[in-house]
Amino acid sequence: MNVLLDTLFNGLAIGSVLMLAALGLAVVFGLMGVINMAHGELMMLGAYTTFVVQNLLKNGPLEGLFPAYILLSIPLAFLVSGLAGLLLEKTVIRRLYGRPLETLLATWGVSLILQQFVRSVSSAFFIGLIAAVALGLLAPRLLPAAWWRQRWSPLLGVGSWVGAGAIGIGLAAALGNDRSLDQPWFSARNIDVTAPEWLRGSIDVAGVTMPTARLFIIALTLVSLLAVHWFLQKSVWGIRIRAVTQNRPMSSCLGIPTEKVDALTFLVGSGLAGVAGVAVTLLGSVGPNLGGNYIVDCFMVVVLGGVGKLLGTVVAAMGIGVLSYILGSGSLLLLWPQMPAGLNETITFFATTSMAKVLVFILIVVFLQFRPAGLFPQKGRMVEA
Repeated sequence: MNVLLDTLFNGLAIGSVLMLAALGLAVVFGLMGVINMAHGELMMLGAYTTFVVQNLLKNGPLEGLFPAYILLSIPLAFLVSGLAGLLLEKTVIRRLYGRPLETLLATWGVSLILQQFVRSVSSAFFIGLIAAVALGLLAPRLLPAAWWRQRWSPLLGVGSWVGAGAIGIGLAAALGNDRSLDQPWFSARNIDVTAPEWLRGSIDVAGVTMPTARLFIIALTLVSLLAVHWFLQKSVWGIRIRAVTQNRPMSSCLGIPTEKVDALTFLVGSGLAGVAGVAVTLLGSVGPNLGGNYIVDCFMVVVLGGVGKLLGTVVAAMGIGVLSYILGSGSLLLLWPQMPAGLNETITFFATTSMAKVLVFILIVVFLQFRPAGLFPQKGRMVEA
């Protein structure tokens, strides 16, 4: 019995991490149909934000807040990743709606840029980047409005971003002459985030040892899920998001600002990725390649659960988490000792983390052959359209 309870708890913990990571993708991909390959890198930004907050509170006048740094990191990681997602939507995604292949390639390129960003970012680089982005976004207000109504306005838009980029590069190069501003913040090596003292213990319930850090992740996942459900079902902007998802032309005719809805959706989905990054720091070291470890799993959760269905995301994440742990840890062999010899050999072959993931993906692919729309398919006239 203890083996069963221990297996279920560890599977639930893995599923919670997966669900928290996929929750933001369920908002962006599930509700808007945008394939954001940079979602994993937005998680990475949340993880690095946690690392920065930890170092800022470790010493100095705010040292007394260090035990609560993980709680302070959650809203900050949401804000950092959310603003990065908002910038991505306004500069890249907005021009690629309805073009899934181009969106996939563009966001994959952005993911590579973000990986290199955390490897080489310095104070001079960051100041130059902020200056370039600010000038690029403010160009429509700084230049005469009549220019943007001309036939050559698309060239003006490209030229304004090129000019802003040149100014940012020049500023970064000038500041880089100061050695103190040219030191990289991070590196290509992984970083470690030390969990606060109150998250290092464990709780024993019915003979099952439950690490406090994993219980915290489960609680954080539940709070995030309830917050997203309330936002989409009860808030004014959540109702607008669902309306635009179901029928964009009609929503626009009714006065709903569809561009603001798109931007807000990306901000919320990207912010949730940042929160997932905070949770991932409690499981081990993190680095620039963090996103690649989760992006495929996140897409599998969203697709298996049913695009646009939060309930499907929950069920799929928990199912994949429990199944992956049962297979990868060899717990199934302990739970069913009288297993037939042929099946025993098969399960033993897949009793590693990597091979268990392969088997789970195979099972998902087979399942989607019979239910291509997932566990909870969308219904309605817009789906048929």
